[in-house]
Amino acid sequence: MLAKFPGRCAQCQGPIRAGDEIVSATGNGTAWVHAACRTELALPGLGVTPPATSQAPRGTTANKAGKATKAPKAQMVAPEGATFVYTDGACSGNPGPGGWAWAIDRDRFASGSERPSTNQRMEIRAALEAVTALAGPLVVVSDSTYVVNCFRDQWWDGWLKRGWTTSAKKPVANRDLWEPLVAAVTERGDVAFQWVKGHSGHELNDLVDELAVAASLSRD
Repeated sequence: MLAKFPGRCAQCQGPIRAGDEIVSATGNGTAWVHAACRTELALPGLGVTPPATSQAPRGTTANKAGKATKAPKAQMVAPEGATFVYTDGACSGNPGPGGWAWAIDRDRFASGSERPSTNQRMEIRAALEAVTALAGPLVVVSDSTYVVNCFRDQWWDGWLKRGWTTSAKKPVANRDLWEPLVAAVTERGDVAFQWVKGHSGHELNDLVDELAVAASLSRD
């Protein structure tokens, strides 16, 4: 159905504008999500799951050829009452001048730079800056699978057990940023990470991209 009134998506926390295609997140009309959020993502805590697309075995989906493929892993569950903060990193060259940014909305945001840097460093730095700056339950929304999967799949647990080495027995890259981020997240216990597709027209993901790029190009 089409939204008659403006609101906010219960999944991505982006704005819902009159005329946007929406669906009920709860089945009783008490919360709404963008139609794209409903079909692309599970909604932890809201009792909504994407519609079935095949009769593939549990834990799998079917591709266009009808063959079973492994289903994508579910998003981390958002802590109750969480604030959604969007993060992004950018680099002019890789390595090169880097920029990071986080934003809750267009009035609450921050950004900064690092020279030299890399895209991955700036993605981690953006999450670190958000987690250390913002109090209370938090969902960090990033288009970086490098950042999101570290916490969704608990890569960090293996790193700690192996003394900050990878499964290939190599030092974990960017440990100087990962270590304080992992420490902050595990000590707080009220932070989740969720993925959003980058450059897909999402207002706040686009905003932090713009802020991070601007920071990477600044001369301050």
